Amino acid sequence: MTPKLQKTIQNSVSISGVGIHTGVFTTMTLVPAEANTGIRFIRTDLEKNTIIKADIDNVFSTDRSTGLKKENAEINTVEHILAAVVGAEI
Repeated sequence: MTPKLQKTIQNSVSISGVGIHTGVFTTMTLVPAEANTGIRFIRTDLEKNTIIKADIDNVFSTDRSTGLKKENAEINTVEHILAAVVGAEI
């Protein structure tokens, strides 16, 4: 069986807007990753830039959206960007 090749984006891109549940203006930046990194979220607005991997073990909430958490850092409604990544075959 041939292993599936990994893909990433070529360049960084930022997306800004108002959070759907918080109403807070937010910017999300997608950055190319090295092989075997996986999808990670980094809360740069917090004092400690905690890395939260997109992993089932980090899911803490599935009530109307998917929330990931590590230590005291949370990121919510990740299912939208994760679906876009899968849809784009990245």
